[in-house]
Amino acid sequence: MARIKQHLRVVPEPKRPQPHRFSIGASTLFIMGATFASTVLGFMREVVSAKFYGTRWEMDTFLAAATIPTILFGVFNGALVSALVPTFSEYLAHRKEDEAWRLASTVLNLLAIVLTACAVVGFFTARWYVPVIAHGFPAPQMGVAIRMTRWLMPSIVAVSLSGVLSAMLNAYHRFRATALVGVAVNVVTIATVLAFNRSLGIYALVIGTALGLSAQLLVQLPSFLSIRKYRFTIDLHHPGLQKIWMLLGPIMVGSAAGQLALFFDRFFASTLSPGYIAGMNYAVKLVNFPQQIFAAAIATVIFPLLAAQFARDNRRGVARSLVTGLRLVNFITIPAVCALIVLARPMVQTLFERGTFQGGATDLTAGLLPYAAVGLLALAANVVLTRCCFACKETAWPVTISVGTVVVNVLLSLVWLPTLGARGLLLANSVSQTMQAILLLMLTARLVSGIDWGALLVSSMKIALSSLAMVLALSWIGALGVMPDATLASRAWFLFGQIAIGGAVFLAVARMLNIEELELARRTIVAKFERNLVSPPDNREAPIA
Repeated sequence: MARIKQHLRVVPEPKRPQPHRFSIGASTLFIMGATFASTVLGFMREVVSAKFYGTRWEMDTFLAAATIPTILFGVFNGALVSALVPTFSEYLAHRKEDEAWRLASTVLNLLAIVLTACAVVGFFTARWYVPVIAHGFPAPQMGVAIRMTRWLMPSIVAVSLSGVLSAMLNAYHRFRATALVGVAVNVVTIATVLAFNRSLGIYALVIGTALGLSAQLLVQLPSFLSIRKYRFTIDLHHPGLQKIWMLLGPIMVGSAAGQLALFFDRFFASTLSPGYIAGMNYAVKLVNFPQQIFAAAIATVIFPLLAAQFARDNRRGVARSLVTGLRLVNFITIPAVCALIVLARPMVQTLFERGTFQGGATDLTAGLLPYAAVGLLALAANVVLTRCCFACKETAWPVTISVGTVVVNVLLSLVWLPTLGARGLLLANSVSQTMQAILLLMLTARLVSGIDWGALLVSSMKIALSSLAMVLALSWIGALGVMPDATLASRAWFLFGQIAIGGAVFLAVARMLNIEELELARRTIVAKFERNLVSPPDNREAPIA
């Protein structure tokens, strides 16, 4: 237990005026509630989409049309925020608030101009680049994809500016407005689909998505403007711009590499039968659900600890914290992978099978889910390993590895697409992510010293044994041949019973094997909300498609 407490000890921050304890508690509860609501509503958005559009060609078309806006969001928002935040915070730390806001205002104004130009160009050139993405679509479907893309293009302005506003509000510890971003986009999208699906069909989802992305910008504007520091200015000679530009290059390459994987997935999947793009999307969203909740929480706690230990040249401390993070990832994701594979059909059936999403769509999505699930362990580990590299101020190699991973993904997709179809595309993603995790682990082992490989291996074996016991229990339940009634309540209750029994078996065996991660996982989640100041909400994936 002493080792657990040592691993989770948080390095004290410089003293600053502390808010009232009641204020901290209220803010923490608000953000916890908003973050949980955002995650659940994001998943509900997929459930609503499945009900009305299932795996029909219209849903495939929407996902293909959303590709370019999603890529631009990932590149601009992810890269620019990562480059702006440290520079903006540095000026604030040196009490140069006016300079900080002159820089931030310049970046915001330039970004608005550049993105508006991109949206205009993207609108008028859609007929040339959409056929490249969806080259397998027939002509009528291609026309619909082009029209949808044009409707979605203006949303890149709102969603990217929203990301920058979130970063700046977080720097001022104004987390409540940023916590509502995910709630706003999902509520507006769901409400629009429910209200207008009967009259507009799939375009209700297109319009709802565009309005939702605009809502997440509007919900932050009152808090942002209340600071009263923003100005209509563009200072191209500001010294901070050069710092941002130097940081922006490698980060943008890494962001673009990650987004290219999405491009090639939909490029290849457009040649398959209708429904496979949508089925892949539902499967990936199911796999990402545990990663978004748990792996992001682990990384949020571990990252500042890694950075502080590296700053003190405490390489062994970094190694211990890294191993702790990876052990936690294993504890969460190994049983999650097993459950997603064994319970693929009842999960898909319970969550999605209603309305337009019928038995054929369930078979398609459930058949794809295991191929996406096998990459979950690597996907979650990459979050922790990348944070470790950044904490150790290593950016070039992670970017290089990310680019190489995309190349491997494309090559494997080309090899497996003719024989495995969509399963091959998902398997290529999982294999390339695993390769990325291995390479990042080798890199971090070089950056730090004294990684306890033995402890990591023993822990992984214990977790694997506990997961095997869970799989046997779930397989036994499946062999009984019990089938719930074809109602949502009956299916949900039966699925809950399977998960509860499987989880109880896993935890019982884990307790018997004295797995430390059982207590460590609990303390990590709690530690996330035991700071002197409230932690900002986790960064979510692109909320477009």
